Amino acid sequence: MIKEGDAAPDFTARDTNGNTVRLSELRGKKVVLYFYPKDDTPGCTKEACSFRDAHSVYEERGIKVLGVSLDDESSHQAFTSKYRLPFTLLSDTDHAVSNAYGVYGEQTWGDKKFMGVARKTFLIDEHGKVKKIFNKVDVEAHADEVLAAF
Repeated sequence: MIKEGDAAPDFTARDTNGNTVRLSELRGKKVVLYFYPKDDTPGCTKEACSFRDAHSVYEERGIKVLGVSLDDESSHQAFTSKYRLPFTLLSDTDHAVSNAYGVYGEQTWGDKKFMGVARKTFLIDEHGKVKKIFNKVDVEAHADEVLAAF
């Protein structure tokens, strides 16, 4: 289990356009790594749009936002286009990134249990260390909470 102060696990994943993103190549930058269950669902859309609406402030502060879900690139393309998302979404179809961060596992929605991604956010500092972990996320206010923590 990753704790605040730990080195953030490095990973490689594909973005919306099929480009490879490697966390270690972002050293020197602050990174918001947020995991979310599914593109274009109510809570995930609210969370993504909160990051979208605050994106200019994130850019001014030199903070890179990376959203991660199990959705494939075409799903991310549609989600990005529909809501004009200006930040990077990563496809984690093999669960490698989600497993590395301990967010993939059994989830519960109502009476249903299924394997999926927990909504969780990791703030990673310029040195590649986990500065803060948000285990509980208010999808509408999350972007502001994250900014306040950096």
